[in-house]
Amino acid sequence: MTVQTALDPVDDLIDEARRVLPGGSFGNMPAEVLLRSGQGGRIWDERGKEYVDFLLGSGPMFIGHAHPEVTAAVQSQLPHGTTYFGNNRHGIALAKAIVDAVPCADQVRFVCSGTEADLYAMRAVRAFRKRDKILKFEGGYHGMSDYALMSMAPKNPGNFPRAIPDSAGIPKSVADEMLVAAFNDLEMVESLIREHKDELAGVIVEPFQRLLPPKPGFLQGLRKITQEHGIPLIFDEVVTGFRFAYGGAQEYYGVTPDLCTLGKIVGGGFALAAIAGRADIMAHFDRLAMADEDYLFQVGTLSGNPVASIAGLATLEVLKRPGAYEQVFATGRELMAALDGLLKKAGIAAQVIGEPPLFDVLFTDQPAKDYRDTLKSDKAIATRFNKALRERGIMKGESKYYVSLAHTRADIDHTIGAWTEAVAELKKG
Repeated sequence: MTVQTALDPVDDLIDEARRVLPGGSFGNMPAEVLLRSGQGGRIWDERGKEYVDFLLGSGPMFIGHAHPEVTAAVQSQLPHGTTYFGNNRHGIALAKAIVDAVPCADQVRFVCSGTEADLYAMRAVRAFRKRDKILKFEGGYHGMSDYALMSMAPKNPGNFPRAIPDSAGIPKSVADEMLVAAFNDLEMVESLIREHKDELAGVIVEPFQRLLPPKPGFLQGLRKITQEHGIPLIFDEVVTGFRFAYGGAQEYYGVTPDLCTLGKIVGGGFALAAIAGRADIMAHFDRLAMADEDYLFQVGTLSGNPVASIAGLATLEVLKRPGAYEQVFATGRELMAALDGLLKKAGIAAQVIGEPPLFDVLFTDQPAKDYRDTLKSDKAIATRFNKALRERGIMKGESKYYVSLAHTRADIDHTIGAWTEAVAELKKG
């Protein structure tokens, strides 16, 4: 007699994903991570399992999932249409809010993704300087363009300043247009800028590179050397913008670049990003202000659309309130201290690194100042740890705990409990 098992609709959905999607996923998370809904600092998968969410949609949901004020704002716009391909009052208001908040921002240009924002920021400084080369930092993530995917995560790092492609399909010639330096090595970057100053269009940097804080004086020195040679400095603040402070990492670290890129939080969970910066550089986006050979052509079907703009505005209104950042930082500090304490007590070699709104653990006894230092950490232990945490109701990516304003006392306690059990499991080997 044949025993028939009931069909599992979630397994069916995962199988369908594997049939219609390369690798069975959107490229972000494994195929079996199938998420259904989010509320505040929690998220639920298709089987109904509940997690404390430190993934936060890869960062945008800084004030939590389905925030009632953001939801209400979006719902107020929907009956009036979702996009117009023309100016709208919400996009203009969001641009003003960015100019008012961000130290480097004289003007703003909207796009739909951080990849676009970083690509156009690099193009803008090329137009401004009439030079081609861009200097970036090994391990720095600037989206998915050909230029950004140079020495972002090289498995076998080469000799500085030669760029190494991170993806198939990138023309070999792209490597000739990028120079690569080590993050936090001011002596190296100063030397490269002096050597290549007549070829450089600009320098792009994450002021907080992935999980690595800048060493004291590094960003200040980078700002000084770029100003000395008239080379525009771009801060990629797609992650740090409105996260480390209302004015972003440039406010938090006290260094003002010439341009910055913004995304994630600024769109309130919708597809919106921006380039912001000095008026004389941003003028290259203005056809009427530029000769034909200096004009930077840029249009986008959904750029600055009213739904994303009103969601971003509602998010920024929440973040402007007294105590918002103090709460996020207090949550992050408590979590970082708890994780560090548990690992030390267990005698596990590890470094908890980052800033309170954004941190993770590297399983190594060596401090990490740049990308090559992070390669020395034990990735196998990290994978085991993350798997153990997911089993215990903690949702995070391969790296990074994104802390939100919505994380509660119960979320903190649940997380510390899950860490306690997972650390004990690691200690057993």
